[in-house]
Amino acid sequence: MNISENTMQILKNYSSINPNFIARKGNVITTISEAKNILSSCSVEEEFEQDVGIYDLSEFLNVLSLVDQPKLQMEEKWVTVSDQTGRSKIKYFFTDPEMLTSPTEKMIQNASNMATFDISFTLDNDTLNKVKRAAAALGHTSMKVETKDTGGVMLTVFDNENPTSNTFAIDVPGKGEGEGLHVINIINLKIVPGDYDVKISNKNISNFIHKEKPIQYWIALEK
Repeated sequence: MNISENTMQILKNYSSINPNFIARKGNVITTISEAKNILSSCSVEEEFEQDVGIYDLSEFLNVLSLVDQPKLQMEEKWVTVSDQTGRSKIKYFFTDPEMLTSPTEKMIQNASNMATFDISFTLDNDTLNKVKRAAAALGHTSMKVETKDTGGVMLTVFDNENPTSNTFAIDVPGKGEGEGLHVINIINLKIVPGDYDVKISNKNISNFIHKEKPIQYWIALEK
């Protein structure tokens, strides 16, 4: 079994959300943060023949980087990682999935079945980078999402605790209804780079769907 570059990118992203990781049998991988405020699901090229539990995903990815074009041979309790020549081999033991934090299939189904949204907009990678740079420059961690009277959606980086704080605002294409306050913690935007279709629910949850990769995230809103 070989791991594609695309899947490696997803796994690196998942390691930033939760060090624990379980690859369930099949070709869909998922993760959830320890605080249960970030959930993600992605279809990958690889087909896992069994459930695989990894205690420290970052460590496992570092192990894979020890050899060129790593080849994985799965066993019941461990995986053998080798290079294409077979000269270099690493024996890496799995962790019992019962000891790890991972989303259940029901969690993913419930999130996927959400149908009521207040706001929807497009968030391209350039805009996301501008938001993150503004947050770093201003020292803020909150992003407000609101509809404009003239149409469209505005994202505002601000201090949720200080109404007179300096702010950064940027318009994005979108639409919505209602006047509810929708705030996302920018620290929770641990998503793979790219362009996204975003939906904001009145149930305090946001859904980020990648436009090119089969990956999506559900990120809790701030109360």
